[in-house]
Amino acid sequence: MTTPIDTVCLVGLGYIGLPTAVVFALRGIDVVGLDVNVAAVEKINKGETHIIEPGLDDALRRSVDAGYLRATTKPEAADAFLIAVPTPFKEDSAENVPDLSYVETASRAIAPVLKPGDLVVLESTSPVGATEQMADWLAQERPDLTFPATHGEDSDIRIAHCPERILPGHALTELVTNDRIIGGATKACSSRARQLYKMVVDGDCIETDCRTAEMAKLTENSFRDVNIAFANELSLICDKLDINVWELIRLANHHPRVNILQPGPGVGGHCIAVDPWFIVSQAPEEARIIRTAREVNDGKPEWVLAKIHQAVAESTAETGKAPRIACFGLAFKPNIDDLRESPALQIATRLAEIYPDRLDVVEPFAEEMPAGLVGKANLVKPSQALENCDIVVLLVDHDDFKTMPVPARADLKVIDTRGVWAR
Repeated sequence: MTTPIDTVCLVGLGYIGLPTAVVFALRGIDVVGLDVNVAAVEKINKGETHIIEPGLDDALRRSVDAGYLRATTKPEAADAFLIAVPTPFKEDSAENVPDLSYVETASRAIAPVLKPGDLVVLESTSPVGATEQMADWLAQERPDLTFPATHGEDSDIRIAHCPERILPGHALTELVTNDRIIGGATKACSSRARQLYKMVVDGDCIETDCRTAEMAKLTENSFRDVNIAFANELSLICDKLDINVWELIRLANHHPRVNILQPGPGVGGHCIAVDPWFIVSQAPEEARIIRTAREVNDGKPEWVLAKIHQAVAESTAETGKAPRIACFGLAFKPNIDDLRESPALQIATRLAEIYPDRLDVVEPFAEEMPAGLVGKANLVKPSQALENCDIVVLLVDHDDFKTMPVPARADLKVIDTRGVWAR
């Protein structure tokens, strides 16, 4: 007889962990959210979110009011633990080596409350082998329990990897509808993890081993990165050859087997801008295309900055005065507030350093300026930016910007990195 899973603990209540906790709670499952951020925990327990995600405010409030979700800073016993913490690069690493310290901290934190029969799932996007490393940390803390590495199918604790696959802005829907890859340390681990996810997931839950599951997520994001790099490289070529890249891609995509993505100012977010480097770090000689794609996309912000510097020089020569610049958008993708690894934020920050007191920022999803731009730029409305600035740089294709009229001032220089006004 299968043991029921009555309580789920979400370790990490950020852009992935909190929506995941809410999805389980909405199905009437008791959920405990664990996070080191005291302010976030307090807000969640009041039914308030600390992140922007469509529909999350109401869903969280209903989950808390119904008594199915609460947050804490201290680990508590549960039947299943889902770890959704950051996996950034090591700060002192020039080669973009993944930093698993957050996973280690989370693992060692929950280890004291584990009991036989518990399931621990790593959801954080991780390099191959991270799930096994997580199990090792747990085993170090709990020598009284058995784990798959030593006891296989008969282990006390079940270990699995199930990478998230959601699109920010659509989290609550995609957590339910998307297929999930479930990689267990053993078949019994995969089966237990599948039991957990089928409580909330309408899509398929496909079982494999944990290493393949880890590589699957890295592969998905590397595939996207390579295709974005192709579009970004096309934009550089078309600029050199005086061709409208947006028109070119539109025409090429009329071929029944061609689907070129849209170029932009770079690639951001916690996944696509980071995950391919995990593959490169573990297979540097073999991952040649993946490395090149990363270099193309990482280099795009510098190309955009060069375009802005050229516009500044031209404007100064034409008017005899230092021009004012407005950046439209800071988020890493449209219609969200997420700034992680954002090329738009990177570009705006550089401009604020190079042209102090001459930068305005338009970001409809920000109520206040990001810390790195405080005192260096002004957060303004679109109309104010278009009226006062000499150079406008469109960096994010928010819907608010798409519905605006194309800037028509004859003396206004426009650099459109997303093709909103240039197509």
